[in-house]
Amino acid sequence: MDVLNSILLLEDDESINRGVSFTLKKEGYLVFSCKTIAEAQKAFEDHEIQLMICDITLPDGNGLEFVKKIRCQSSLHIIFLTALDQEIDQVMGYESGADDYITKPFSLSVLKLKVSAYFKKQQGMEEERIESGNICFYVKGMRVLVAGREVSLTKNEWKLLRAFMSHPRQILSKNQLLEQLFDMEGDYVDENTIAVNIRRLREKIEEDSSKPEYIKNVRGIGYLWDKECRK
Repeated sequence: MDVLNSILLLEDDESINRGVSFTLKKEGYLVFSCKTIAEAQKAFEDHEIQLMICDITLPDGNGLEFVKKIRCQSSLHIIFLTALDQEIDQVMGYESGADDYITKPFSLSVLKLKVSAYFKKQQGMEEERIESGNICFYVKGMRVLVAGREVSLTKNEWKLLRAFMSHPRQILSKNQLLEQLFDMEGDYVDENTIAVNIRRLREKIEEDSSKPEYIKNVRGIGYLWDKECRK
């Protein structure tokens, strides 16, 4: 099963859980069905999840808080599926990090269409990708997988990674990298900004950031991506 088709379902109502799981599995998706936050947390840690359908009122906690926690670790698509249908509930749902909000009672057909639309969009965005070592960089989708796990990058980290992986084994000066990050007509930016952003990027993609395998320093000149890249 393609990793892009993996779904985490967190719903404690037995009949709804069974119905949603059956419908999505029938469509060919890999569904990890959970009834508690504890189960969902373990599934999230053990598998590469691309989309999560989540209730808010759960037996061992609040779905809003769980989504906030997940959002700090991943950019996966999140759909709330809940009986809480007041405007303030929806506002809180989106503020917690959800991408969509569906209230119960709901149509399985509508949920299926929303899930299908998301994956079709992702497949279109992710046609262009660059691979290097255990890193997979989806250029248009702005997603990065390291050893199969999605890594959340800041905008600047993403720009740096794109610059490096688009020019493997090529030395990039600090000025060239600054041009990737900032509008050079704007305020002057200290070159130390590059060092700080590269340090943070290394911490996210390198197995040991103190002994980098990908981003190497070239003393007095700049940096280079020291592995082959393939598209």
